Amino acid sequence: MNLPYEWQVGLRYTRAGKRRGEVDADGKSGDGFVSFIAAISMAGIALGVAALIVVLSVMNGFQKEVRDRMLSVLSHVEVFNPDTGVKDWRVLAADARRVPEVREAAPYVQGQAMLTRDDVVRGVLIRGVSPDDEAKVSDIATEMRAGKLADLTPGSFGIVLGSELARAFGVREGDRVNVLAPQGVVTPAGLVPRLKSFTVVGVFESGHYEYDSSLALVNIDDAEKLYRLDNYTGIRLKLADMQQAPEVSQKLVHSLNEDVLVRDWTQQNRSWFSAVQVEKRMMFIILALIIAVAAFNLVSSLVMSVRDKEADIAILRTLGAAPRSVLAIFVVQGALIGLLGCLIGVVLGVILALNVGHVVSFVEHVFHVTFLPQNIYFVSSLPSDLQSSDVIAIGCVSVFLSFVATLYPSWRAAHIEPAQALRYE
Repeated sequence: MNLPYEWQVGLRYTRAGKRRGEVDADGKSGDGFVSFIAAISMAGIALGVAALIVVLSVMNGFQKEVRDRMLSVLSHVEVFNPDTGVKDWRVLAADARRVPEVREAAPYVQGQAMLTRDDVVRGVLIRGVSPDDEAKVSDIATEMRAGKLADLTPGSFGIVLGSELARAFGVREGDRVNVLAPQGVVTPAGLVPRLKSFTVVGVFESGHYEYDSSLALVNIDDAEKLYRLDNYTGIRLKLADMQQAPEVSQKLVHSLNEDVLVRDWTQQNRSWFSAVQVEKRMMFIILALIIAVAAFNLVSSLVMSVRDKEADIAILRTLGAAPRSVLAIFVVQGALIGLLGCLIGVVLGVILALNVGHVVSFVEHVFHVTFLPQNIYFVSSLPSDLQSSDVIAIGCVSVFLSFVATLYPSWRAAHIEPAQALRYE
């Protein structure tokens, strides 16, 4: 080996499992064994790294599930004018398509209303859509549990309700509900709310309670008549990559000539996504403490190793080894233990994160338990989304903590006095 002798001695100390001078019954030394304490330290780091990778992957999985369910109802980007509306949505859509990331566009009319049936009253968001165009920018057409989105024909005054909303009213296809628009009609008796009866033609279920319980879809022409509008509210855009929505929004702000507002899906749910990011950071810090505890077990491991090798250190010093060389020997030993623990943890964590659903199913089958009851949670299996950035960050943190943990024992080894160490040898 052409490695410096500090590396060679450090590697040998990492492999050595017996005290100097001890041999096996067959006369072989213990260089092929990993010391028990070093193995425990290595296992602690590996388990901490694996746990952090799995937990963050599961959190990413839940975030992805909720985000995808949101975007099955929401659009990637909305371009609208809340005051005067949009006169010609096709012209606006053509201008928006000049941005390369924009793929599809669909018009919409949106407003608040009260939905009533018998004694049940609910505030809802009415969205007027063109069924053919809406299918290009959202997944509602594929999430219909009853009826079809295409049944929203102009002039039929049909309505599609979210599943929770339909359950609250106890309605199904063919039933009628009343929609009260906030814009009233002035009569000699005063201001009378505008009331229109709609026929339920379908029910959708996105899996996201907020939208399933508060969103109703009608044909865009019927929505214009209900709210007495001459223009559409705006257009909904679908992008090639939804992660680029904030950047595309900025491009649209500068490229569109009309007096419109641009809003992407991250802005519509800013508080929720901010809370998830804070929770993920805090979880990273909390679980990183597990790695820190395991990494600092290296301190006790290396201190015991230094005490065990005092005579060796003294001999090396008398042969001319500098204190920094002794320090390097034990830094190599501790860093190698930490690096091996990190690598084992990364491999174990990646394998578990990629198969966490199967692992949970196996545990549920063996112990006859259910971790995610489908009637309570919106998912029945544990989702996982392994991201390379998380794995790299966890690996770097664990290696750094392991290196820091080696400094104090190595410093002590470098300051051992040869005469004091060899006094009783």
